[in-house]
Amino acid sequence: MIRVLLADDHPVVRTGYRRLLEQAHDIVVVHEAADADAAFAALVAHAPEVLVTDLAMPGGGLELIRRARAHDPALRILVFSMHESEAMVQRALEAGATGYLSKASEPGQLVDAVHALHAGRRYLGEGLERALRGRDPLGESARLASLSEREREVFRLLAQGCSPAECASELGLSAKTVSNHQTVIKEKLGVATSAALAHLAIRHGLVSV
Repeated sequence: MIRVLLADDHPVVRTGYRRLLEQAHDIVVVHEAADADAAFAALVAHAPEVLVTDLAMPGGGLELIRRARAHDPALRILVFSMHESEAMVQRALEAGATGYLSKASEPGQLVDAVHALHAGRRYLGEGLERALRGRDPLGESARLASLSEREREVFRLLAQGCSPAECASELGLSAKTVSNHQTVIKEKLGVATSAALAHLAIRHGLVSV
């Protein structure tokens, strides 16, 4: 089951989200919160895999995203908001969101988005994807958040100076699999060299110097 935390300051809206998500049968809403502080406390207490949050709430949705990302780098974060401007989408992604969906979207897209994020993919609503196409809406934090759990493991080892062969031995993978992960990681992070990977990891406190 995919464990989801809902954060929205409207109880009726949260109830609708819960019913819609739990109709999917492989999603369970572990908690609901009406403000950013309550949402963060629930995040710590319930350890969800996906956070679905609005931006306009007491305490601020963007601040919640930043705190949630710092607390749990593996958390998948979906913004479900009435705000559809490119600037707002970019701010959310740069804060650490891994998906963004307009509340004007078809209801089924919310379920699709949760499934996509849980699978390690980014998700942008159709209209938002078109609006941002050809741009780079992701800052470094959001790029890091777009990595799957396995990709993050490989990334940390590479950033620490391990060779692909050493990564393979450490993780119990084949050298070819690690090499494939390395290629995808560099594409997602927008870097071309191992040195650039290491510098990015150091900037974000993922490895020590």
